[in-house]
Amino acid sequence: MNIMMIGDICGQPGRRTAAHYIPLLKKKYNLDLIIANGENSAGGVGITANVLKELLEMGIDCITTGNHVWDKKEVFNFIDTEKRLIRPANYPPGTPGKGYHILSMNNYKIAVVNLLGRVFMPAIDCPFRTADQILSKIKDQCEIIIIDFHAEATSEKLALGYYLDGQVSCIVGTHTHIQTADERILPEGTAFISDIGMVGSWNSILGVDKEPVIQKFLTGLPTKFTVASGSETIFCAVIIKIDPSTNKISEIIRIQENFKF
Repeated sequence: MNIMMIGDICGQPGRRTAAHYIPLLKKKYNLDLIIANGENSAGGVGITANVLKELLEMGIDCITTGNHVWDKKEVFNFIDTEKRLIRPANYPPGTPGKGYHILSMNNYKIAVVNLLGRVFMPAIDCPFRTADQILSKIKDQCEIIIIDFHAEATSEKLALGYYLDGQVSCIVGTHTHIQTADERILPEGTAFISDIGMVGSWNSILGVDKEPVIQKFLTGLPTKFTVASGSETIFCAVIIKIDPSTNKISEIIRIQENFKF
């Protein structure tokens, strides 16, 4: 089985780029499942019903999110009913939406879990203990468990990787929009990368216009960020290959492609 996980899709340039690469990579790698982080997919922050529909129609099977999941208020209208859209599981009990989704595919039960980091991030429940609670419920019913850890600090991401090594199939980091070159299979068999990267405008700062970000650093004053435009974009993802005879990860492949419209 081959699974692709796509980094943070940022705005319309990111969606357009994802729509270009998904069919190409699906054919090249014979992909069985596609997961993407969509928390920046609508105007750079949050997700709307129309954007959700657009992403699913591209062939994405499950959409994870992060700290911007609530930025488009209309998300409350559909996050409880659209199972393919998940939010970080370590929000407090009673929060709308679900923190994981279980899919059936090719005789596999595949769980996709979303967690949010705590280092340099808004206050939230412990992702380590939340992961333990979820695994106690699903580990006996799922052959493959994949975690999107939406976090800032690489140390926190790697700590969770080693903490859960051998208990889950794959842990990928999202949020920083910068792809790391540390993809590996950890000692007990879990595939890991600190951050997948983003899908969006290349000539930008993390997918948004450069000047407002620079001005914020220079002045310390509030500025309005807007999604960067331009003809050159970047597509970042990883592909994990699973040996059907053992259900173990055999390879993790890092993808970074530049594209010009």
